[in-house]
Amino acid sequence: MGLGLIFPGQGSQQVGMGGDFLANHAVAKQTFEEANDALGFDLRKLCQEGPEDELTLTFNAQPAILTVSTIAYRLLSDRAEVKPIAMAGHSLGEYSALVAAGALPFAEAVRIVNQRGKFMQEATPVGVGAMAAILGMEAAELEQLCQDEAQGEVVAPANYNTPGQIVISGDSAAVLRVLEKCKGKQLPVSAPFHSSLMAPAAEQMKAVLEGANFSNAISPICTNTDNSFLTEASAFAANLVRQITSPVRWDTGVQAMAAKGIDQFVELGHGKVLAGMNKRIDKALATQNIFDENSLGETVKACFE
Repeated sequence: MGLGLIFPGQGSQQVGMGGDFLANHAVAKQTFEEANDALGFDLRKLCQEGPEDELTLTFNAQPAILTVSTIAYRLLSDRAEVKPIAMAGHSLGEYSALVAAGALPFAEAVRIVNQRGKFMQEATPVGVGAMAAILGMEAAELEQLCQDEAQGEVVAPANYNTPGQIVISGDSAAVLRVLEKCKGKQLPVSAPFHSSLMAPAAEQMKAVLEGANFSNAISPICTNTDNSFLTEASAFAANLVRQITSPVRWDTGVQAMAAKGIDQFVELGHGKVLAGMNKRIDKALATQNIFDENSLGETVKACFE
């Protein structure tokens, strides 16, 4: 078995996330305490009690998802010998992968993604940007349509998720023009992530990331930006800055990991979004999930015993 670990991104947050881990494991309580101390507010309470609209705010959702993914990884590591060929995360999830790979201290990562969320939210006024999921179009065809409908504004693919599901991002009017010409739906997000409109956030994050305490990764990280496999501490900051304005190449990233010999993925964190994507990318790839006590036991049994 060739093992790959994957970590979800924004959108997977939900009130109650991590609750089952908190009820059963001291390491979950300890991890939330680390996050609370790093942030200066009660993330655990927000995750367990909401309100949902506050948890969904970008600068709260990002540390929440990172924390629950880290708990899932710590619990798996306590139960099994985990030796992945590579790790990857979807957008924000790349930070969870870096924590799991020992390349970034958890408390520091929580603070960084909280700042990342704030910078991304502030990069464009609310309502100026939008995102939409486009269904059933080939990448080249959609790229051309975006160019045709831009009309001096910004619109381009932001997430190449699976064959037939690509998310576009940019100025609201331009996104709606593209949407009128194809099948899809606007997404309930507050900013045009992974577009050139995020350049102010990338500039602010550059200073934060260049001052971060990166270490070499114990497993290669397959990057969103170009699906290269990074292990050197010196490579992570520039890659994460680029990631903010670049599209997420999840489809080809999963294929690149499969080409390295990975045939069993484990998704660590709330929900099953990446497992669903993986199935559409390559039916031959198996994906287990760890998001509660039951799924933890099932994954250990299926992959490590």
